[in-house]
Amino acid sequence: MNLDQNAKDAVQSLSDAINSAVEKSFDVRDAIENLRELGYESVLTLKLEIGLQEIGGSREEEFAENLELDLTDEDVRTLQRMKIRF
Repeated sequence: MNLDQNAKDAVQSLSDAINSAVEKSFDVRDAIENLRELGYESVLTLKLEIGLQEIGGSREEEFAENLELDLTDEDVRTLQRMKIRF
């Protein structure tokens, strides 16, 4: 999908907003501080992927009807902490 400059700017704005929310999160700050108290310095790298679909487009063609995910226990705990339901 080719994006015009307005769409690219909107995606960048979303990315910046998410980054800012993570930086300002008290939960994230507390977790980092807890690691420091334990004697560790954290290095946090997040990968953000933003998928776009034009309004009115068909999602049915993109996904298999029966989708299976192989999730570890840690994956499940992480999703639950992020309030993501699956």
